[in-house]
Amino acid sequence: MTESILTTVEAGKQTCIECHTICIDTLKYCKEHRGKYIDLTMMSMMRDCAEMCMMCVNMINDGSEFMGNACSLCAEMCDRTAMACDQMNEDPKMMYCAAICRKCAEHCKSMALNSASYFRRASSINEDALLPS
Repeated sequence: MTESILTTVEAGKQTCIECHTICIDTLKYCKEHRGKYIDLTMMSMMRDCAEMCMMCVNMINDGSEFMGNACSLCAEMCDRTAMACDQMNEDPKMMYCAAICRKCAEHCKSMALNSASYFRRASSINEDALLPS
């Protein structure tokens, strides 16, 4: 595996972790401020985006053969979450969440394209590692 792919994947993992954290923080912010911030569709998107980001991190860490698919779906979810946050363009917290989601989407698109180069599961683990404890 080349160093540039490792760099891309590591940057993507860190961005997914950051996006997860920001989406959860923004979701809490929306709940605290009620009123116009209680948009259940947007809040559901933020929660789903956060969960998908962590799924990507886990699949990257495992070298999953499905990493590319997960990253592609994560990119789509991040883009949609950013668009939802853009609806509250007067709020800096919402704009920050949108910006982080867009950044994550770009990293995930790149990882999805490079996932075949990163896939390593078959050669790096044995069947005992796949069995539940």
